[in-house]
Order: sequence, then structure tokens, then C-alpha cells
Amino acid sequence: MRPRSTPLCTPQQKRLITQQWLKRVQDGKDEWARHAEEIKEGKRKSFAAHLEERGLIHDVVGERDLLHQVFTEKRAGIYVGIDPTAPSMHVGHMLPFMVLAWGYVWGLPVTFLLGGATSRVGDPTGRLKGREKVHTSIRKANMASMHMQLKKLGTSIEQYGRRHGYQKKAIWRRALVNNNTWWNSMPFIEVLRDLGAFTRLGPMLGRDTVKNRMNQGDGMSFAEFSYPLLQGWDWWNLFQKGTQVQVGGSDQYGNILFGMDAVKSISRNTADEQVRNPLDSELDRPIGFTTPLLTASSGEKFGKSAGNAIWLDKSMTTTFELYQFFVRTPDDTVERYLKLFTFIPLPEIASLMAEQNADPSKRLAQHKLAYEFVELVHGKEEADAVSLQHRQLFRPRSSTGEPSPMPKTSSQGGNPQSPLTGMTTPQSGNPYASQTNFANMPNAKVTLPQSLVFNQTFNKVLWSAGLVSSKGEGHRVITNNGAYVGSRPGDSGPMSDDLAFTPIRVWPAEKTKEFVLNDDLIMLKLGKWKFKMVHIISDEEFRSQGLTAPGWEEAEAAAEPTEPTEPTS
Repeated sequence: MRPRSTPLCTPQQKRLITQQWLKRVQDGKDEWARHAEEIKEGKRKSFAAHLEERGLIHDVVGERDLLHQVFTEKRAGIYVGIDPTAPSMHVGHMLPFMVLAWGYVWGLPVTFLLGGATSRVGDPTGRLKGREKVHTSIRKANMASMHMQLKKLGTSIEQYGRRHGYQKKAIWRRALVNNNTWWNSMPFIEVLRDLGAFTRLGPMLGRDTVKNRMNQGDGMSFAEFSYPLLQGWDWWNLFQKGTQVQVGGSDQYGNILFGMDAVKSISRNTADEQVRNPLDSELDRPIGFTTPLLTASSGEKFGKSAGNAIWLDKSMTTTFELYQFFVRTPDDTVERYLKLFTFIPLPEIASLMAEQNADPSKRLAQHKLAYEFVELVHGKEEADAVSLQHRQLFRPRSSTGEPSPMPKTSSQGGNPQSPLTGMTTPQSGNPYASQTNFANMPNAKVTLPQSLVFNQTFNKVLWSAGLVSSKGEGHRVITNNGAYVGSRPGDSGPMSDDLAFTPIRVWPAEKTKEFVLNDDLIMLKLGKWKFKMVHIISDEEFRSQGLTAPGWEEAEAAAEPTEPTEPTS
């Protein structure tokens, strides 16, 4: 055991770590400077040119030449924001995130911004009616679900990039940030002081979104009218940490333009003299661009509002359905999608299209596209399994081989499945509690009856939710500070908008209900990838739906009335 008086790190060790970090930063700058020289000499492609070749830049918000110059001269940070107005992202959201994927493997700092705060208002862009208010428990469930989805996507991008020859370097940086981080502690008077005082109403009233809502829609609330202010302030918070470029879908052009002007205004006028910056150099100013809009063959955009969303959550769109969506890509579109949604090099895409054109009936390009996208989003094992399943399900009629069984699913979050057979392969006493990583992370949603949550100790709830293999394991995890429940700081009640978790203790059974939101939601977490949003319903409803969970049979047996016995004489 280390003596109490011994420091964890000596001054000499601290200097060594600092020097190593500074050297790494300087090496990164030197590398980027060498790349800039090679780009100017025509020996290397710039990042912006690479994105343009793949069709990922639609409109530049600012000057296109300046965007090229920024990415050439600087390791500029990029961010994409998304509001959790649904429990999952869909395929249409992926184009801006493909820019982040490429930025990450090119060594640019990238930020996935989750709009926990802005989702309370909702982006009015392209809408003639205001969004329906959703209950706080639904909004928080959406936010937690999408947080895990973005976390998984970031890790998956790294694995996918490695397969395509992009080996991780120490300089690579990615971050997942929730804008609740600043909005929940930000006095709005500071926003009015630094941004509102320098924002003119004329340009805001002249926005198409505002005019259309006022003239053709149901009007606009002040909250929706202020949405660009909120988004501009988000960029300002990230801009101070080096995030110079914002990327969004083509419908976000107006919000990006407003945010760009907002960041410039705050930089020059903020009352905080320590961060005030006139941004004299164009290379230091914010800039943005949009990606193309993904549309159906009818020309309608994909999305929740259009009712044709292809979700990335496996419980909402199965991997088989996702694979099928891309297999059905029209021949005249597949090459463009290969450039947009995959890391396949352009010469390889050209070669693949030559094979495709020689015999379009084989749909080689479509299958390659489907495989690559599933791998990017769900991991290689999932892509291998669904590809095999599809080949065997649609094998030629002359084939005598037996098809693979369809993968089995579970409302309780999914038993582990063999990638070759699709059959469940329990690995512990509780088949729901398998070893978990980013690639096989089961469905985060689980439904439990009230009797398995209310007035139950947390080790039992963890077991019923499928997070541990036994009640004993649940107790050991809790005593070792390895289990967490969504809570306000200091276990003072249900989770707030901070998406905060507190360590579970060996609390009495009656305390469990304190962490339940709206009597129907509790969030539990173990380790990095084990996360469950427990939807709580009545025992009667659970029984009528034919559901089951660890501990349910025992609870049912205990609840059954006993037969009266005959009195003995």
C-alpha cells in the first residue's frame, strides 16, 4: 500500500508528462504545416477538396476558398449538432456525421453536440406548425438514448476507419457534448448582454422560417423565434475551445449563417475581456457548410416528420431492414451513396461500378453499400451476420442449402446472438446480461412491471433489467461502486436535464421509487456500454402483453392466492 505521505506524482514526473504532452502538440502542428506545404505544391489533397470529391459539401456558408484555406492552414475543429426530438437518429442525419467521421480520421478535432437544451424549444426550420410538447420523461429518454447512440457511433467510426487503413494517432480528438452543460448554469442575462444587445430584429424577422410561419402557419412562439440565438451561443461555447467550423444539413443554412455572425459579434463585444477577440485574421473566423439533403425517389426528404425515417436504432429499424434499404438503392444513385456513406476509396468505387454495370442484376454495388453502412453504424460482426442472412434468404432457387434462421429479438433488450446462426447464445445465468461492447450493445430499452421495480432493492432491479446475471452479482457491483442510477447530484431525486448519474448504494427498497421519473421511467448504467432505460408499466399490462423478465415468474407465483385447506377434525 502506498504510504499516506507519498504523493501520487512527483514534481519530476509532472514535468515529464507536461513535456511529453507539449511535444505531442508541437509534433501535430509540425505535421499539419508539412501537409499544408504539400497541398500548396499539389502533392496532397486538402480536406475540403476531399469532401467535395465525395459530394459532402453542398453550400459553403461564407467563401468556399476561405474554407479550403482554413482546412489547409489549420487543424480547425468541426462540430455537428443534433436535437434529441426522437429516440434515435435516422439515415438522413448521417451525412453531416460522415463529415465528422472523415475529419476524425484526418486528425481534425471533432465534436458531436447533443442538443439537450435546444430540444426543449425545437428547431422551427421548415415547419408551419409548432412542435407538440412531449412529457419530460419522454424527452429525457430520447436524450439518453441518442447520447448512447452518438457514443457508439464515435467508437464505431474509429473501428471502421482502422479497417480502411486509418490508424489512430495521439493527436486525434473527438468529443460528445450536451449543450445542457452550459445552458443549465447560464444566466440568460449574459446571453442578452453579449449577443442579444448586438442582434438586430430586422434580419431575424426576414428569415424565411419566420415569414412562412407568420404568413402561412400557426404563428411562432418567442422560444422558437429565439432558437437561432441558442444555437449561436452553442457555437460560441465550442468556438472558444477551437471549434471553428459548423456542419449541418442543407436545411440548416440559415441557422449556420446566424450562428457564424453571432460568434463574430460575441467575440468582438463580449463583456469578458479575457476572451474578447476582434478576429482580425480571416483564418480565425467561424465558417460553416451544409451537406446535401437525402431524399426519397419521390423527392421527399427522409425524416421523422415525413414518416419515412430509416432509424439507426435496431429496435426501431432492424439491421436486416437497414441492409435492405440500401440494397434497394436505384442503379443511378448507388455510386453517389458509396461516395457519401462509405470510406471506400474513389478508384475502388469506380472499379466496383464497372463490375456493376457489366451485370446490374447482381447488385454488387448495392450489397457493398449496405454492408459498409451497417458496419459503420453497428460494427463488423453485425454487418457479417446480416449480409450472410440476406444471401441465404435470397439464395437462388436451385440452391439446396438450408437458409440461416432469422435473428431472434427480445423486448427485453436482446439475448446475445451468434453472428453466423442468429441463434441466442446465453453466456450467464441471466441470458439478458451478456458481455457488452459498442458493437453488440443490446437495445437500451426494457419494460418491467411495477412489482419488479417499486419497493425492490436495486440489486434486484439490476437483475430484472438484465444488467447483471444474478441478484448476488448486483449486490457485489453496487458495493464496489460499479452501478449508477439517473439522478440529480447527491441522489436527491430523478435525473435532471444534465443526464447525470449517481452511484447506487445499498439503499432500502423504498428508496428505489425516488429515482423514478413520472412513475414510469428509471435509467440504470453499468460500465461504459451497459445502459438501460426501464419503462415501468402495471403488472396487469405486463401480463396482458405476454412479457417476461428475470424474477417475474417468482413474483407471479407469490401473488397467486393459495387454495384454502379443509379443516381437520
